[in-house]
Amino acid sequence: MSEAVELAPYDPHWPSAYTAEAKRLSEALADALCALHHIGSTSVPGLVAKPVIDMLGEAQDLAAIDACAPALADLGYLARGENGIPGRRFFEKRDAAGNRSHHLHVFALGATEIAKHLAFRDRLRADPTLSADYAALKLAILAGGVERREDYQQAKSAFITRACRTQ
Repeated sequence: MSEAVELAPYDPHWPSAYTAEAKRLSEALADALCALHHIGSTSVPGLVAKPVIDMLGEAQDLAAIDACAPALADLGYLARGENGIPGRRFFEKRDAAGNRSHHLHVFALGATEIAKHLAFRDRLRADPTLSADYAALKLAILAGGVERREDYQQAKSAFITRACRTQ
C-alpha cells in the first residue's frame, strides 16, 4: 500500500539535517561512497517539500554498496534494491514514529540519473520562477486529489523532464 503524500513549508533545518546524516553515512560507507549530495526539494531553499531528506550517493561499484547494507541497517536504513529504477540502490530511513525521514539513492559513477538529479536541483536553486512554478504544481497535484506517492511522482515527471531539457 502506498503512503499518502504530505507537503510541508520549507524548513531551514533541512540543510543541517542533511549534513548530520551525510557525516554518519560517509563514516558507515567509508570507501564504498565517492560522493554524497543533498537533492530533492528539501535541498532548495524556500521550496515546499515532502519532509524527507533525499541524498544522492555516487559509488565506484554498486556491489560495494550492497555489501554495506548491514552497516546502513545499523543506521536505520532499509534496503529497497533498485526500487523501480535500474542501476540504483535505494534505502529509506524512518523516524521513531514510523515516518520516512531520509532517502538514499546510490548510483554508479557516470550514471545518467546522477546528472539529472543534480541538474534539476541546481536549476531550482538558480531560478526562483521555476522553483515557484514547481511548488505551485506540487500543491495543485495534491489539491486535485492525488494521494498515492507513485501518482504524485508521475504527475511531476513531465515538468522535471522539461526543466532539465531547457538548461
